[in-house]
Amino acid sequence: MTVSVGIIGARGYVGRELLRLLAGHPEVEVVYASSREWAGQALGKVYTEFAATPISDLVCEALGPEEMAARPVDVAFLGLPNGKAAPFVAAIEETSPQTCLIDLSADYRADPAWAYGLPELGRTAIVGAKRIANPGCYATAAQLAIAPLASLWQGPVTVTGLSGWSGAGTTPSRKNDPEALRDNAIPYGLVDHGHEAEIAHGAKTAVHFTPVVMPFFRGLVALVSGRIVGHADPGKLIEEAYEKEPFIRLIAAPAEPAAVAGSLRADLSLPVCAAEGDRIVLSCALDNLLKGAASQAVQNLNVSLGLPEGLGLSVPPPSG
Repeated sequence: MTVSVGIIGARGYVGRELLRLLAGHPEVEVVYASSREWAGQALGKVYTEFAATPISDLVCEALGPEEMAARPVDVAFLGLPNGKAAPFVAAIEETSPQTCLIDLSADYRADPAWAYGLPELGRTAIVGAKRIANPGCYATAAQLAIAPLASLWQGPVTVTGLSGWSGAGTTPSRKNDPEALRDNAIPYGLVDHGHEAEIAHGAKTAVHFTPVVMPFFRGLVALVSGRIVGHADPGKLIEEAYEKEPFIRLIAAPAEPAAVAGSLRADLSLPVCAAEGDRIVLSCALDNLLKGAASQAVQNLNVSLGLPEGLGLSVPPPSG
């Protein structure tokens, strides 16, 4: 089985990771990679990491919706900024609706016609799906922590997300300026952040979410805090939910971004319970460019097409 794949938006941090993973996927052939900035350049010349891979000689193109639609593939990844996917989706719908579209933006995460691509929490909906919305990185980490305890939460769950500046993308701003972030942290989106509704919908509970950009490049940790009711053991519920999930590692200590940078897994801490009362705290760390984006998108490709979920992906051995 050879799966033909195209990528729109190949230049960004996530696009680059996606290309790297797909280049090593034994069932994938990357047919095109679209980037205005890289147009006319071979991938092996743009980045030396691609020099010895099957995509070394693939020349980047600047493909619009019509040009993309004229190049039918089995799976197309859309790595565009939020709000830019619709023309490409419309063109595919008209010319090759059987193409599996995996969108990495926020545009279709709330659309019921699209499968929400967080395999550990909704694998069945992804099988055979032709329209898959890849979750946000913060939303992935927060939902993995919150969802197994959906029946226990009492009132809103508070989530604080601390992320490396690669999560702010490549368009220059204070949030991805290493100098502005030196010895600093930048809170943003203090209320009504887009991930708040996404987390609440997926985790099936009310959520208050605040993100903070930190002075490191990649990785994030979501700190989850709330009150619970009932007599169920929250730690046992989490263990039962993820004991067979190869891309989730349960740990006793608080999760740290450095431990998962470059990794395809999420580290999820078991709940810490307050000495008095019913408050618990969890933490979930992942690489925002991988499990929070690119490697999760490859998981979705595999699940959709009925391939082994870990094909083309490797689970690093536990560290520490």
